[in-house]
Amino acid sequence: MADGLAQLVLGSAWGLLSPVLPCPLEAGWILQRDMLIPGAGGGYSAIAVESPLRRFWLLSDLPEGELSAWTLPSAHDAPRQLDALRLQVPQQVTHQLDGEGLVIDGDQAWVATEGRRSQERPAQLLRVSLVSGALLEAVPLPPLWQPQPQQGLNSNAGPEGLARLNRPGEPLALLMAAERPLLQDPDDQVRLLRWHWPRPNRSRREPPQASEQGALEAPADGPWGLTDLQVLHPQQPGAPLLLTLWRRYREPLQWSNQLRLYRLPEPGEVMKAIHHWDLQQVGLTPENWEGLSLTAPLSPEQPNLLLVSDDNRNPLQTSRLAMLKPHRLASCPQQQP
Repeated sequence: MADGLAQLVLGSAWGLLSPVLPCPLEAGWILQRDMLIPGAGGGYSAIAVESPLRRFWLLSDLPEGELSAWTLPSAHDAPRQLDALRLQVPQQVTHQLDGEGLVIDGDQAWVATEGRRSQERPAQLLRVSLVSGALLEAVPLPPLWQPQPQQGLNSNAGPEGLARLNRPGEPLALLMAAERPLLQDPDDQVRLLRWHWPRPNRSRREPPQASEQGALEAPADGPWGLTDLQVLHPQQPGAPLLLTLWRRYREPLQWSNQLRLYRLPEPGEVMKAIHHWDLQQVGLTPENWEGLSLTAPLSPEQPNLLLVSDDNRNPLQTSRLAMLKPHRLASCPQQQP
């Protein structure tokens, strides 16, 4: 998309969000590092950065369900594991945990867990303690997302992405994404779900309510799956943007990865991508990249994006961490304070 057209589509958000994005959008991303994650862990499906604490969390989708905290990497220093927490989810909630999306909220975490269209392994939104790993709440998905004949999430097809929807300082709201179309939907549309609390000051004690938040148009040369997303807010009132991570798998062991930028759709709306970036063109290892998180850069060496890959416990795959920064021309707006 040409720079002028981007300004037209993004409106007032262009100048205020552009420090987070490439400028012009066609300039793409700079791959700072693409490294193996040290240690014996794996199955990493989501990542969440806590920039003020200079750390990030990794969620593993292996059956034991582990959250681990790591130091933020730099251009020269690899991440170092700080802690690991086993998630304690009883069998009456799910026979096998498959955590795919992660949002950190103080000493609690929200986890989107993928389902298998069965009572034994339902898709849910879970709230867990970051102190003990104990399950604090399990919230079922709304009826249209539940398994019924020709309806609901397909098996092993989401929910895959979870992001904080609210602006900093506002009451908590979450945005959930399916990985692939629901069975009742067209095969090029991936639904979004908004979670909010009618009494915002009770978000740590009461279950949230779900409402539809439109859908995103998937890439045409599929099958592509949406694996994670981040919400970008302009510094002035305006519609948020969504930076989304997509993957495609083809036999034998061929992975493709994209970042795609959208406006947040209104309920009932299907939003086309504003722009997309082929991550292999910037040198990213073709892998099962599943997690995406924004950082608040603390130095010129700090990345703006962290990506994590899931090795599927496959000896032909690897658990990797990638650091990306937007490529920006000197004439572009500088980072806002």
